[in-house]
Amino acid sequence: MVVTAFQAVLAVVLAAAGTGGGDAVSAPSGPSLLDDPVLRSLVKEAMERRPELVQARAEIRAQQERVPQSRVLPDPMLAVGIQNDGFSSIQIGKMETSFVSIMASQTFPWSGKRGARGELAGLGAREAELDLRRVLLSLAADIERAYLDVLLVRDQQGLLTRLESLWAQSEAVTRVRYESGEAAQSDLLRAQLERNRLRQRRWSLLAEERSRVALLNRLRGHAPGDAIATTRTLTDLPDPPQVLDPQQALAEAQAESPELKKALLAGESADRRVDLAKRDRWPDVTVSAAIMPRGGNFVTMWQAGVAVNLPVWAAQKQTRAIAENQARGEAARSGAEALRQLLGQRVSERLAALEALLESNRLYRSGLLVQSEATVKSTLAQYQVGRVTFASVLEALGGYLGDMNGFLESVVAAQRIAVAQREISLDPPEGPAAGGMGAPAMPGAGATATAATAKRAGSSAASGAQGSASAGAPM
Repeated sequence: MVVTAFQAVLAVVLAAAGTGGGDAVSAPSGPSLLDDPVLRSLVKEAMERRPELVQARAEIRAQQERVPQSRVLPDPMLAVGIQNDGFSSIQIGKMETSFVSIMASQTFPWSGKRGARGELAGLGAREAELDLRRVLLSLAADIERAYLDVLLVRDQQGLLTRLESLWAQSEAVTRVRYESGEAAQSDLLRAQLERNRLRQRRWSLLAEERSRVALLNRLRGHAPGDAIATTRTLTDLPDPPQVLDPQQALAEAQAESPELKKALLAGESADRRVDLAKRDRWPDVTVSAAIMPRGGNFVTMWQAGVAVNLPVWAAQKQTRAIAENQARGEAARSGAEALRQLLGQRVSERLAALEALLESNRLYRSGLLVQSEATVKSTLAQYQVGRVTFASVLEALGGYLGDMNGFLESVVAAQRIAVAQREISLDPPEGPAAGGMGAPAMPGAGATATAATAKRAGSSAASGAQGSASAGAPM
Protein backbone atom coordinates (compact mmCIF):
# COMPACT_ATOMS: atom_id res chain seq x y z
CA MET A 1 0.00 0.00 0.00
CA VAL A 2 2.78 2.35 0.95
CA VAL A 3 4.66 1.54 -2.24
CA THR A 4 1.56 2.13 -4.39
CA ALA A 5 0.88 5.49 -2.77
CA PHE A 6 4.51 6.42 -3.10
CA GLN A 7 4.55 5.62 -6.83
CA ALA A 8 1.37 7.61 -7.37
CA VAL A 9 2.85 10.67 -5.69
CA LEU A 10 6.02 10.34 -7.76
CA ALA A 11 3.92 10.32 -10.91
CA VAL A 12 2.26 13.56 -9.83
CA VAL A 13 5.66 15.11 -9.12
CA LEU A 14 6.88 14.14 -12.56
CA ALA A 15 3.78 15.71 -14.13
CA ALA A 16 4.21 18.87 -12.07
CA ALA A 17 7.76 19.20 -13.33
CA GLY A 18 6.43 19.25 -16.87
CA THR A 19 8.45 16.26 -18.07
CA GLY A 20 7.33 14.56 -21.21
CA GLY A 21 8.73 12.27 -23.82
CA GLY A 22 12.23 13.75 -23.91
CA ASP A 23 11.94 15.19 -27.41
CA ALA A 24 13.78 18.37 -28.33
CA VAL A 25 11.80 21.59 -27.94
CA SER A 26 11.16 22.94 -31.41
CA ALA A 27 11.75 26.62 -32.11
CA PRO A 28 8.43 28.50 -32.32
CA SER A 29 7.42 29.80 -35.71
CA GLY A 30 4.44 31.97 -34.78
CA PRO A 31 4.08 35.74 -35.05
CA SER A 32 7.06 37.82 -33.96
CA LEU A 33 7.14 40.29 -31.10
CA LEU A 34 6.22 43.20 -33.37
CA ASP A 35 3.15 41.30 -34.60
CA ASP A 36 1.76 40.90 -31.09
CA PRO A 37 -1.64 42.68 -31.08
CA VAL A 38 -1.32 43.58 -27.39
CA LEU A 39 2.06 45.21 -27.94
CA ARG A 40 0.85 47.04 -31.04
CA SER A 41 -2.09 48.40 -29.07
CA LEU A 42 0.23 49.60 -26.30
CA VAL A 43 2.51 51.33 -28.80
CA LYS A 44 -0.44 53.00 -30.52
CA GLU A 45 -1.78 54.35 -27.24
CA ALA A 46 1.63 55.68 -26.27
CA MET A 47 2.08 57.42 -29.61
CA GLU A 48 -1.23 59.19 -29.12
CA ARG A 49 -0.72 60.29 -25.52
CA ARG A 50 2.91 60.78 -24.58
CA PRO A 51 3.68 64.44 -23.73
CA GLU A 52 7.23 64.01 -25.06
CA LEU A 53 5.79 63.59 -28.56
CA VAL A 54 3.59 66.67 -28.18
CA GLN A 55 6.63 68.61 -27.01
CA ALA A 56 8.79 67.42 -29.93
CA ARG A 57 6.11 68.20 -32.51
CA ALA A 58 5.56 71.65 -31.01
CA GLU A 59 9.31 72.29 -31.24
CA ILE A 60 9.20 71.35 -34.94
CA ARG A 61 6.39 73.84 -35.55
CA ALA A 62 8.31 76.51 -33.68
CA GLN A 63 11.45 75.91 -35.74
CA GLN A 64 9.46 75.88 -38.97
CA GLU A 65 7.95 79.25 -38.08
CA ARG A 66 11.47 80.68 -37.86
CA VAL A 67 12.21 79.96 -41.52
CA PRO A 68 9.95 82.61 -43.08
CA GLN A 69 10.91 85.09 -40.35
CA SER A 70 14.58 84.81 -41.27
CA ARG A 71 13.93 85.58 -44.95
CA VAL A 72 11.86 88.75 -44.41
CA LEU A 73 13.33 92.23 -44.87
CA PRO A 74 14.00 94.25 -41.74
CA ASP A 75 11.07 96.40 -40.63
CA PRO A 76 10.92 99.76 -42.42
CA MET A 77 11.38 102.93 -40.39
CA LEU A 78 9.00 105.90 -40.32
CA ALA A 79 10.26 109.12 -38.78
CA VAL A 80 8.24 112.31 -38.17
CA GLY A 81 9.95 115.51 -37.12
CA ILE A 82 9.74 119.27 -37.14
CA GLN A 83 12.31 121.96 -37.87
CA ASN A 84 11.51 125.39 -36.50
CA ASP A 85 13.19 128.80 -36.40
CA GLY A 86 13.47 130.03 -32.85
CA PHE A 87 11.72 128.99 -29.64
CA SER A 88 9.11 131.67 -29.24
CA SER A 89 6.49 130.22 -31.61
CA ILE A 90 5.95 127.75 -34.44
CA GLN A 91 7.27 129.34 -37.61
CA ILE A 92 5.96 126.82 -40.18
CA GLY A 93 4.41 128.78 -43.05
CA LYS A 94 6.11 131.92 -41.85
CA MET A 95 9.78 131.10 -42.18
CA GLU A 96 11.26 129.40 -45.21
CA THR A 97 13.49 127.11 -43.18
CA SER A 98 10.73 125.87 -40.86
CA PHE A 99 8.95 122.65 -41.92
CA VAL A 100 7.49 119.31 -40.91
CA SER A 101 9.53 116.24 -41.94
CA ILE A 102 8.05 112.84 -42.76
CA MET A 103 10.72 110.25 -43.65
CA ALA A 104 10.49 106.52 -44.50
CA SER A 105 13.49 104.22 -44.80
CA GLN A 106 14.07 100.56 -45.65
CA THR A 107 17.22 98.49 -45.15
CA PHE A 108 18.09 95.86 -47.76
CA PRO A 109 20.59 93.20 -46.63
CA TRP A 110 23.41 92.41 -49.02
CA SER A 111 22.65 89.82 -51.65
CA GLY A 112 22.46 86.28 -50.23
CA LYS A 113 22.20 87.18 -46.54
CA ARG A 114 18.49 86.47 -46.25
CA GLY A 115 18.82 83.21 -48.12
CA ALA A 116 21.67 82.10 -45.86
CA ARG A 117 19.63 82.93 -42.75
CA GLY A 118 16.67 81.02 -44.15
CA GLU A 119 18.79 77.95 -44.84
CA LEU A 120 20.20 78.13 -41.32
CA ALA A 121 16.71 78.28 -39.83
CA GLY A 122 15.67 75.36 -42.05
CA LEU A 123 18.50 73.28 -40.61
CA GLY A 124 17.15 74.03 -37.15
CA ALA A 125 13.77 72.65 -38.21
CA ARG A 126 15.44 69.51 -39.55
CA GLU A 127 17.23 69.04 -36.22
CA ALA A 128 13.88 69.28 -34.43
CA GLU A 129 12.51 66.60 -36.76
CA LEU A 130 15.42 64.35 -35.83
CA ASP A 131 14.65 64.95 -32.15
CA LEU A 132 11.12 63.74 -32.83
CA ARG A 133 12.51 60.70 -34.61
CA ARG A 134 14.63 59.87 -31.58
CA VAL A 135 11.64 60.23 -29.25
CA LEU A 136 9.58 57.91 -31.46
CA LEU A 137 12.31 55.27 -31.62
CA SER A 138 13.05 55.40 -27.90
CA LEU A 139 9.38 55.39 -26.89
CA ALA A 140 8.62 52.34 -29.02
CA ALA A 141 11.72 50.59 -27.65
CA ASP A 142 10.81 51.45 -24.04
CA ILE A 143 7.35 49.95 -24.53
CA GLU A 144 8.76 46.81 -26.14
CA ARG A 145 11.25 46.33 -23.32
CA ALA A 146 8.62 46.95 -20.65
CA TYR A 147 6.26 44.52 -22.38
CA LEU A 148 8.97 41.86 -22.49
CA ASP A 149 9.58 42.42 -18.78
CA VAL A 150 5.88 41.90 -18.05
CA LEU A 151 5.87 38.68 -20.07
CA LEU A 152 9.00 37.52 -18.25
CA VAL A 153 7.74 38.15 -14.75
CA ARG A 154 4.42 36.48 -15.55
CA ASP A 155 6.15 33.45 -17.04
CA GLN A 156 8.37 33.32 -13.96
CA GLN A 157 5.23 33.33 -11.84
CA GLY A 158 4.06 30.34 -13.85
CA LEU A 159 7.35 28.59 -13.13
CA LEU A 160 7.00 29.46 -9.47
CA THR A 161 3.52 27.94 -9.49
CA ARG A 162 4.98 24.75 -10.91
CA LEU A 163 7.69 24.83 -8.27
CA GLU A 164 5.11 25.31 -5.51
CA SER A 165 3.21 22.31 -6.82
CA LEU A 166 6.48 20.39 -6.94
CA TRP A 167 7.29 21.15 -3.32
CA ALA A 168 3.77 20.25 -2.21
CA GLN A 169 4.03 16.89 -3.92
CA SER A 170 7.59 16.46 -2.69
CA GLU A 171 6.36 16.97 0.84
CA ALA A 172 3.76 14.29 0.24
CA VAL A 173 6.43 11.91 -1.06
CA THR A 174 8.67 12.62 1.90
CA ARG A 175 5.78 12.15 4.33
CA VAL A 176 5.02 8.72 2.84
CA ARG A 177 8.67 7.65 3.14
CA TYR A 178 8.98 9.17 6.62
CA GLU A 179 5.90 7.33 7.87
CA SER A 180 7.28 4.11 6.41
CA GLY A 181 10.63 4.70 8.14
CA GLU A 182 12.58 5.17 4.88
CA ALA A 183 13.27 8.92 5.21
CA ALA A 184 14.52 11.22 7.93
CA GLN A 185 12.33 13.81 9.58
CA SER A 186 14.70 16.51 8.33
CA ASP A 187 13.58 15.79 4.73
CA LEU A 188 9.98 16.50 5.68
CA LEU A 189 10.92 19.66 7.58
CA ARG A 190 13.01 20.82 4.66
CA ALA A 191 10.13 20.41 2.22
CA GLN A 192 7.87 22.44 4.53
CA LEU A 193 10.54 25.11 4.89
CA GLU A 194 10.95 25.49 1.15
CA ARG A 195 7.20 25.88 0.67
CA ASN A 196 7.22 28.84 3.07
CA ARG A 197 10.17 30.37 1.27
CA LEU A 198 8.29 30.11 -2.00
CA ARG A 199 5.42 32.09 -0.52
CA GLN A 200 7.86 34.91 0.22
CA ARG A 201 9.16 34.88 -3.33
CA ARG A 202 5.61 34.91 -4.67
CA TRP A 203 5.03 38.28 -3.03
CA SER A 204 8.25 39.62 -4.53
CA LEU A 205 7.15 38.54 -7.99
CA LEU A 206 3.73 40.11 -7.56
CA ALA A 207 5.34 43.39 -6.51
CA GLU A 208 7.66 43.21 -9.50
CA GLU A 209 4.73 42.61 -11.81
CA ARG A 210 2.85 45.62 -10.43
CA SER A 211 5.95 47.77 -10.91
CA ARG A 212 6.37 46.73 -14.54
CA VAL A 213 2.68 47.11 -15.34
CA ALA A 214 2.80 50.59 -13.79
CA LEU A 215 5.68 51.48 -16.11
CA LEU A 216 3.74 50.31 -19.15
CA ASN A 217 0.69 52.25 -17.99
CA ARG A 218 2.73 55.41 -17.60
CA LEU A 219 4.12 55.02 -21.10
CA ARG A 220 0.63 54.66 -22.56
CA GLY A 221 -0.90 57.38 -20.43
CA HIS A 222 -3.03 55.20 -18.12
CA ALA A 223 -3.42 54.98 -14.36
CA PRO A 224 -0.67 52.86 -12.75
CA GLY A 225 -3.09 50.19 -11.56
CA ASP A 226 -4.88 49.55 -14.87
CA ALA A 227 -4.72 45.90 -15.86
CA ILE A 228 -2.82 44.79 -18.96
CA ALA A 229 -3.89 41.41 -20.27
CA THR A 230 -1.24 39.40 -22.12
CA THR A 231 -2.14 36.50 -24.38
CA ARG A 232 1.21 34.86 -25.06
CA THR A 233 4.25 33.50 -23.28
CA LEU A 234 7.94 33.84 -24.00
CA THR A 235 8.22 30.18 -24.98
CA ASP A 236 5.96 30.71 -28.02
CA LEU A 237 7.88 33.83 -29.09
CA PRO A 238 10.19 33.15 -32.06
CA ASP A 239 13.76 34.34 -31.84
CA PRO A 240 14.75 37.47 -33.78
CA PRO A 241 16.25 36.67 -37.18
CA GLN A 242 20.03 36.41 -37.24
CA VAL A 243 21.75 39.20 -39.19
CA LEU A 244 23.84 37.64 -41.93
CA ASP A 245 25.39 40.81 -43.36
CA PRO A 246 27.00 42.98 -40.64
CA GLN A 247 28.09 45.61 -43.16
CA GLN A 248 24.53 46.09 -44.35
CA ALA A 249 23.29 46.30 -40.76
CA LEU A 250 25.90 48.95 -40.01
CA ALA A 251 25.04 50.92 -43.15
CA GLU A 252 21.35 50.88 -42.25
CA ALA A 253 22.07 51.99 -38.69
CA GLN A 254 24.29 54.84 -39.89
CA ALA A 255 21.66 55.91 -42.42
CA GLU A 256 18.89 55.99 -39.79
CA SER A 257 20.67 57.14 -36.62
CA PRO A 258 19.13 60.44 -35.43
CA GLU A 259 22.24 61.27 -33.39
CA LEU A 260 24.56 60.82 -36.36
CA LYS A 261 22.27 62.85 -38.61
CA LYS A 262 22.14 65.64 -36.03
CA ALA A 263 25.93 65.69 -35.80
CA LEU A 264 26.16 65.96 -39.57
CA LEU A 265 23.56 68.74 -39.54
CA ALA A 266 25.61 70.56 -36.90
CA GLY A 267 28.55 70.58 -39.30
CA GLU A 268 26.31 71.82 -42.10
CA SER A 269 24.92 74.54 -39.83
CA ALA A 270 28.46 75.66 -39.02
CA ASP A 271 29.21 75.89 -42.74
CA ARG A 272 26.13 78.05 -43.24
CA ARG A 273 27.21 80.32 -40.41
CA VAL A 274 30.64 80.67 -42.00
CA ASP A 275 28.98 81.67 -45.27
CA LEU A 276 26.76 84.15 -43.45
CA ALA A 277 29.71 85.64 -41.57
CA LYS A 278 31.54 86.14 -44.88
CA ARG A 279 28.53 87.90 -46.33
CA ASP A 280 28.30 90.10 -43.24
CA ARG A 281 31.54 91.75 -44.33
CA TRP A 282 29.51 93.35 -47.09
CA PRO A 283 27.40 96.34 -46.06
CA ASP A 284 23.63 96.49 -45.95
CA VAL A 285 21.96 99.26 -47.96
CA THR A 286 19.38 101.59 -46.45
CA VAL A 287 17.17 103.63 -48.79
CA SER A 288 15.27 106.58 -47.39
CA ALA A 289 12.83 109.20 -48.71
CA ALA A 290 11.25 112.20 -47.02
CA ILE A 291 8.91 115.11 -47.69
CA MET A 292 9.09 118.41 -45.81
CA PRO A 293 5.97 120.63 -46.08
CA ARG A 294 6.79 124.22 -45.16
CA GLY A 295 3.26 125.64 -45.14
CA GLY A 296 2.02 128.97 -46.45
CA ASN A 297 3.24 129.81 -49.91
CA PHE A 298 6.51 127.93 -49.53
CA VAL A 299 7.17 125.03 -51.86
CA THR A 300 7.24 121.58 -50.20
CA MET A 301 10.72 120.13 -50.07
CA TRP A 302 11.68 116.46 -50.46
CA GLN A 303 14.70 114.35 -49.76
CA ALA A 304 16.02 110.94 -50.91
CA GLY A 305 19.12 109.13 -49.70
CA VAL A 306 21.09 105.91 -49.64
CA ALA A 307 23.15 104.80 -46.64
CA VAL A 308 25.43 101.85 -46.00
CA ASN A 309 26.96 100.51 -42.83
CA LEU A 310 30.72 100.42 -42.80
CA PRO A 311 32.22 97.11 -41.53
CA VAL A 312 35.29 98.85 -40.18
CA TRP A 313 35.58 96.33 -37.33
CA ALA A 314 35.52 93.29 -39.61
CA ALA A 315 38.89 92.06 -38.34
CA GLN A 316 37.52 91.83 -34.79
CA LYS A 317 33.95 90.83 -35.67
CA GLN A 318 33.18 89.11 -38.98
CA THR A 319 36.62 87.54 -39.35
CA ARG A 320 36.40 86.20 -35.81
CA ALA A 321 32.91 84.86 -36.53
CA ILE A 322 34.25 83.03 -39.58
CA ALA A 323 37.04 81.44 -37.54
CA GLU A 324 34.62 80.57 -34.73
CA ASN A 325 32.19 78.75 -36.99
CA GLN A 326 34.95 77.03 -38.92
CA ALA A 327 36.13 75.62 -35.59
CA ARG A 328 32.57 74.62 -34.71
CA GLY A 329 32.26 72.87 -38.06
CA GLU A 330 35.48 70.96 -37.46
CA ALA A 331 34.26 69.96 -34.00
CA ALA A 332 30.88 68.86 -35.40
CA ARG A 333 32.45 66.73 -38.13
CA SER A 334 34.82 65.15 -35.62
CA GLY A 335 31.86 64.46 -33.37
CA ALA A 336 30.01 62.87 -36.26
CA GLU A 337 32.98 60.63 -36.98
CA ALA A 338 33.15 59.64 -33.31
CA LEU A 339 29.44 58.81 -33.37
CA ARG A 340 29.90 56.80 -36.55
CA GLN A 341 32.64 54.77 -34.90
CA LEU A 342 30.61 54.28 -31.72
CA LEU A 343 27.60 53.22 -33.76
CA GLY A 344 29.76 50.69 -35.58
CA GLN A 345 30.99 49.33 -32.26
CA ARG A 346 27.47 49.04 -30.85
CA VAL A 347 26.13 47.32 -33.95
CA SER A 348 29.02 44.86 -33.87
CA GLU A 349 28.51 44.20 -30.15
CA ARG A 350 24.80 43.65 -30.58
CA LEU A 351 25.22 41.30 -33.52
CA ALA A 352 27.82 39.27 -31.63
CA ALA A 353 25.59 39.16 -28.53
CA LEU A 354 22.55 38.22 -30.60
CA GLU A 355 24.42 35.43 -32.35
CA ALA A 356 25.54 34.03 -28.98
CA LEU A 357 22.01 34.27 -27.56
CA LEU A 358 20.45 32.59 -30.58
CA GLU A 359 22.95 29.75 -30.26
CA SER A 360 22.20 29.58 -26.54
CA ASN A 361 18.47 29.39 -27.22
CA ARG A 362 19.00 26.64 -29.78
CA LEU A 363 21.11 24.76 -27.24
CA TYR A 364 18.39 25.17 -24.62
CA ARG A 365 15.76 23.81 -27.00
CA SER A 366 17.80 20.99 -28.51
CA GLY A 367 19.96 19.93 -25.59
CA LEU A 368 19.85 21.54 -22.16
CA LEU A 369 16.12 21.31 -21.52
CA VAL A 370 16.00 17.79 -22.92
CA GLN A 371 18.97 16.67 -20.85
CA SER A 372 17.63 18.37 -17.74
CA GLU A 373 14.31 16.60 -18.20
CA ALA A 374 16.04 13.27 -18.77
CA THR A 375 18.01 13.84 -15.57
CA VAL A 376 14.76 14.32 -13.66
CA LYS A 377 13.28 11.11 -15.02
CA SER A 378 16.48 9.13 -14.37
CA THR A 379 16.82 10.47 -10.83
CA LEU A 380 13.19 9.65 -10.04
CA ALA A 381 13.65 6.14 -11.36
CA GLN A 382 16.78 5.64 -9.24
CA TYR A 383 15.05 7.06 -6.20
CA GLN A 384 12.26 4.50 -6.58
CA VAL A 385 14.81 1.70 -6.13
CA GLY A 386 16.66 3.48 -3.34
CA ARG A 387 19.88 4.23 -5.23
CA VAL A 388 19.81 8.02 -4.62
CA THR A 389 18.52 10.25 -1.85
CA PHE A 390 15.40 12.37 -2.16
CA ALA A 391 17.59 15.46 -2.03
CA SER A 392 18.98 14.35 -5.39
CA VAL A 393 15.45 14.21 -6.79
CA LEU A 394 14.70 17.70 -5.56
CA GLU A 395 18.01 18.95 -6.93
CA ALA A 396 17.23 17.50 -10.36
CA LEU A 397 13.73 18.98 -10.41
CA GLY A 398 14.99 22.35 -9.17
CA GLY A 399 17.75 22.29 -11.77
CA TYR A 400 15.21 21.63 -14.51
CA LEU A 401 13.09 24.58 -13.44
CA GLY A 402 16.23 26.70 -13.11
CA ASP A 403 17.14 25.82 -16.69
CA MET A 404 13.64 26.79 -17.78
CA ASN A 405 14.02 30.14 -16.05
CA GLY A 406 17.42 30.65 -17.68
CA PHE A 407 15.85 29.86 -21.05
CA LEU A 408 13.16 32.49 -20.50
CA GLU A 409 15.76 35.10 -19.63
CA SER A 410 17.84 34.16 -22.65
CA VAL A 411 14.77 34.57 -24.89
CA VAL A 412 14.13 38.00 -23.39
CA ALA A 413 17.78 39.01 -23.78
CA ALA A 414 17.72 38.11 -27.49
CA GLN A 415 14.55 40.13 -27.98
CA ARG A 416 16.04 43.11 -26.14
CA ILE A 417 19.07 43.03 -28.43
CA ALA A 418 16.72 43.18 -31.41
CA VAL A 419 14.82 46.05 -29.76
CA ALA A 420 18.06 48.00 -29.27
CA GLN A 421 18.97 47.39 -32.91
CA ARG A 422 15.63 48.80 -34.07
CA GLU A 423 16.10 51.71 -31.66
CA ILE A 424 19.58 52.34 -33.12
CA SER A 425 20.75 52.66 -29.54
CA LEU A 426 24.20 53.92 -28.64
CA ASP A 427 24.11 52.07 -25.31
CA PRO A 428 26.10 48.86 -24.85
CA PRO A 429 24.26 45.51 -24.96
CA GLU A 430 22.58 44.65 -21.70
CA GLY A 431 21.49 41.56 -19.86
CA PRO A 432 22.86 37.99 -19.99
CA ALA A 433 24.28 38.67 -23.46
CA ALA A 434 27.02 40.77 -21.93
CA GLY A 435 28.21 38.04 -19.58
CA GLY A 436 26.93 34.67 -20.67
CA MET A 437 28.04 32.83 -17.49
CA GLY A 438 24.82 30.90 -17.11
CA ALA A 439 21.21 31.53 -16.18
CA PRO A 440 20.02 32.41 -12.71
CA ALA A 441 18.41 29.58 -10.86
CA MET A 442 14.69 29.40 -10.26
CA PRO A 443 13.64 30.49 -6.76
CA GLY A 444 13.73 27.53 -4.45
CA ALA A 445 15.97 25.48 -6.70
CA GLY A 446 19.08 26.87 -5.05
CA ALA A 447 17.91 25.60 -1.67
CA THR A 448 18.24 22.00 -2.85
CA ALA A 449 21.20 22.43 -5.19
CA THR A 450 24.67 21.15 -4.51
CA ALA A 451 27.77 23.31 -4.81
CA ALA A 452 28.06 22.35 -8.49
CA THR A 453 24.51 23.44 -9.19
CA ALA A 454 25.06 26.70 -7.33
CA LYS A 455 28.19 27.34 -9.39
CA ARG A 456 26.24 26.69 -12.60
CA ALA A 457 23.57 29.11 -11.48
CA GLY A 458 26.14 31.89 -11.15
CA SER A 459 25.39 34.87 -9.00
CA SER A 460 21.60 34.54 -9.04
CA ALA A 461 21.33 34.88 -5.27
CA ALA A 462 23.13 38.23 -5.34
CA SER A 463 21.05 39.37 -8.30
CA GLY A 464 17.85 38.44 -6.53
CA ALA A 465 18.93 40.26 -3.35
CA GLN A 466 19.66 43.43 -5.29
CA GLY A 467 16.33 43.12 -7.06
CA SER A 468 17.60 44.08 -10.46
CA ALA A 469 18.29 42.43 -13.77
CA SER A 470 18.15 44.31 -17.03
CA ALA A 471 16.70 41.45 -19.01
CA GLY A 472 14.99 39.42 -16.29
CA ALA A 473 13.21 39.58 -12.98
CA PRO A 474 14.50 38.77 -9.54
CA MET A 475 12.91 35.51 -8.60
